[in-house]
Amino acid sequence: MKNVLYIGNNLKQQTANISAIGILGAKLEKEGFNLKYASSKTNKIYRLLDMLWNCFKHRKSIDVVLIDTYSTQNFYYAFCVALLCRLLDLKFIPVLHGGNLPMRLKKNPKMSQAIFKPAHALVSPSVYLKEAFESFGYKKVSYIPNSLDLEKYIFNVKDFQEVKLLWVRSFSKIYNPILAIRVLKALQDDNIKASLCMVGPDSDGSLEAVKQLAQTLKVSVKFTGKLSKEDWIALAKEYNIFINTTNFDNMPVSVIEAMALGLPIITTNVGGLPYLITHEEDGLLVPPNSVDAFVAEIKKLINNSEVSRNLAFNARQKVEKFDWNIIKYQWIDVLQ
Repeated sequence: MKNVLYIGNNLKQQTANISAIGILGAKLEKEGFNLKYASSKTNKIYRLLDMLWNCFKHRKSIDVVLIDTYSTQNFYYAFCVALLCRLLDLKFIPVLHGGNLPMRLKKNPKMSQAIFKPAHALVSPSVYLKEAFESFGYKKVSYIPNSLDLEKYIFNVKDFQEVKLLWVRSFSKIYNPILAIRVLKALQDDNIKASLCMVGPDSDGSLEAVKQLAQTLKVSVKFTGKLSKEDWIALAKEYNIFINTTNFDNMPVSVIEAMALGLPIITTNVGGLPYLITHEEDGLLVPPNSVDAFVAEIKKLINNSEVSRNLAFNARQKVEKFDWNIIKYQWIDVLQ
């Protein structure tokens, strides 16, 4: 049995959806790995200190350290933890989550090298980041996609008598939630019967701006706040199109889940999304921040139910390859 220390933001709070550490860690435990976690501290300084302390405290009992690595402030957590792992001669594996990590490779090359060059391996949940890292000379990148427990996702065939849009993400500027409101307004101005439900916690204060815009534009939007996975999967049955409005992204689990549930996907073609979605085969890709492009693709879906259903069926077939019962063997190989 391997002993794994998993470093990431293991926060239990209402301002964030469950993070990678909370999903993958539990799955690895079920496969017989012995996991310890850091950190659940809310204060960022205490969180970093707790991460470092756990590396030191468990240095003699841990076989490998997993480090969730993002492109924003959490990049510096990964840098500090990687340096300590090197000092303690601990094997460590950065798990690449940040859709804007290629910018870090370019902007912070020395810090990036300090994290990624000495790593035992790198794990990327997207082909996009794997290729980006390889282009910078990092060759030890394993592509292991985000996984689902597929039996929990029942495929539902949708009808399109009216537009029922579903948006699932945390409310953050980088995910551009305001665009969803503008798309709804444009549809209604075009005399298309349309509604919108937005699911997720407020991450950076964007929720208030989104609500204010909805009020200003006089469109009614359902805001559910943060929901459990079970609750939003149940809610998804009521909707027929999933929109993803982000400006930066890697391989979002919410999009994969929507594909599994039978919701046709319309998403911006940023980051790892063109690697996940093949345009007009299992989803629709649009330029970022384009109301007109979203509206045009929504019209395409509601005016041709055969196209819509083919997209949904093809998407489900694609994500069946992401079932945990398949993906787990890749994680076992990396961690062994």
